[in-house]
Amino acid sequence: MGISVNGVEIDDRLIELELPHHKGAPNPLKQAVHEVVLRTVLLQEADRLGIAGADADARVEALLTREVAVPRADEAACRTYYRNHPQQFTRGEMVEARHILFQVTPTVPLDLVRETAEDILAALRAAPERFDELAAQYSNCPSGAVGGSLGQLSRGDCVPEFEDVLFRLGAGELAARPVETRFGLHIVQVVRRIDGSPVPFDTVKSQIGACLAAAALQRGIHQYLQILVGRARIEGITLEGSQTPLVQ
Repeated sequence: MGISVNGVEIDDRLIELELPHHKGAPNPLKQAVHEVVLRTVLLQEADRLGIAGADADARVEALLTREVAVPRADEAACRTYYRNHPQQFTRGEMVEARHILFQVTPTVPLDLVRETAEDILAALRAAPERFDELAAQYSNCPSGAVGGSLGQLSRGDCVPEFEDVLFRLGAGELAARPVETRFGLHIVQVVRRIDGSPVPFDTVKSQIGACLAAAALQRGIHQYLQILVGRARIEGITLEGSQTPLVQ
């Protein structure tokens, strides 16, 4: 592919071996190339520093362990995170919800789907009692046959963008606009809420500490890779450290 790192050409076979690991990426080939190039940068740095290991992965891990310092999250930082993310540490919170799904398909323009969803939402604001009727008529979800009912939902039961809206609604409240997910556009209403109770800080302190340490490690690796990439002579591709799974 004509790609080199500090004068060392990248073997196409390495990219072919890496490619199956990125099937879910928007651009699998680009992701595989980035991964191989960054791994080469790291292995060259390990060579420069004389870092040995049983295999390439062990050498990369040893390099990152030596070069990326991760500060320990103290209790104050853990308490701040706990205080700022109450939804993560609430147990038993549930909502009873219903929706009307407008599925997006290749044959129907998104703008037309969005316009229809907005029209139905306006009709529901004017006459909320029509939800069952309109769900049966318009929803592309099987739940339309039962008035759009999704039953009782806990956090983690839905895709994040749907959940984010759902758990901010009060009982009886309609979402202000259609919610867009990979399934389509949803008109969402919470029928009933069951408020949960907070988990004591001491119960989750170690979990929060591990979470903050992992986030700090991610940031540290990201910054370290940016430094190495900035120093390296990479030809045949424009590389940004943030584009790789190594720093995600």
